[in-house]
Amino acid sequence: MLKKEKKRVISLFVVLCLCVNIFTYMMPMQVYAAPEVSAPSYIVMEAATGQVICEQDANTKRSPASITKIMTLLIVFEHLKSGRIHLEDKVTTSAYAKSMGGSQVFLEEGEIQTLDTLIKCIAVASGNDASVAVAEYIAGSESEFVKLMNEKADAMGLQNTHFEDCCGLTDSDNHYTSAKDVAIMSRELITKYPEVFKYTQIWMEDIEHRTAQGTSIFTLSSTNKLLKRYEYATGLKTGSTSKAKYCLSATANKDGMELIVVIMAAPDNNTRFSDAIALFNYGYSVINMYTDENKDPLPTQKVHRGVEDEVNLAYAGEFKYLDTAGNNLNDIQKEISLPDIIEAPVSEGDAVGEAVYKLNGNRIGSVSILAAKDVEKAGYLDYLKKVWDRYLIL
Repeated sequence: MLKKEKKRVISLFVVLCLCVNIFTYMMPMQVYAAPEVSAPSYIVMEAATGQVICEQDANTKRSPASITKIMTLLIVFEHLKSGRIHLEDKVTTSAYAKSMGGSQVFLEEGEIQTLDTLIKCIAVASGNDASVAVAEYIAGSESEFVKLMNEKADAMGLQNTHFEDCCGLTDSDNHYTSAKDVAIMSRELITKYPEVFKYTQIWMEDIEHRTAQGTSIFTLSSTNKLLKRYEYATGLKTGSTSKAKYCLSATANKDGMELIVVIMAAPDNNTRFSDAIALFNYGYSVINMYTDENKDPLPTQKVHRGVEDEVNLAYAGEFKYLDTAGNNLNDIQKEISLPDIIEAPVSEGDAVGEAVYKLNGNRIGSVSILAAKDVEKAGYLDYLKKVWDRYLIL
């Protein structure tokens, strides 16, 4: 009798343990609060989706100092992509560019450097003189270049941003941005022009000054100490003035997930980096990314009154979903939604349906399904041809 009772107790204990394990697996993992940091304004953003993970006072207008140069670099890379300028272009330093104070690489009036070298001077050493030299090369003057910066800010919907110069040296109250706006422009730069990392990951590199006084070597040394203090760091830009205090837009890539951390008005140089590390650690502890590359085959779509009776389909792109609540992403379900038939004419790239993604019964996003080619509306001769083709088959 005692043996039976003992077996029963053991069996009940095993069942209880299994139930606890199943319950624990089904429950979302605990999500912890963001760490306390010294900087009054910050934001943590995931780059691929633009999703904000945590923020504090992120919309307050603040002086940005040299993180202004994120927009400067964005304008430069846009012009490079358009073909209007090239990395091999020779840029001549003006007297005005040479006169810039603050962080500089000590360009001389009349000194010629390639655009590629000057981008390094901006991204690595935060050279104000290099920033102005590039601005003048692209737009003819710094003031005209600043117009491009503000036009870009408006186009991006950055309501808390306005620039007065291209390097952040000014103390004007009319030169401002916010932590959130900086994150948005940083995301625009790194996702559209990831080649910027070729520059922002440089820790130290020599450039050559060639002037009328002779040739000398100058060592560019990165202002971004995260490159040595945080193993996943990839960039992006530091800035500091007495008015702005210590600012940082930092990027990192861990396990294929890119985060942006923006710090504004930190009290000192070391704090901005320690704050950024704390926020990176927090961000990576709570995020989980679901990616569907959408490479599975799609059915053909029937076309009514077209020169062809059906059209091939293609996904508009991949799907990404960032989870911060500890959900089991294996539970995400994908549903293909297509009409029975579409009406001709059809243009390549027309959205004819969508792939809908759901988690726990809730819609979390979608990807459009597109027509893969044009299908013209059938005319009288097209119908005759269809009849003739069927006749030949018979």
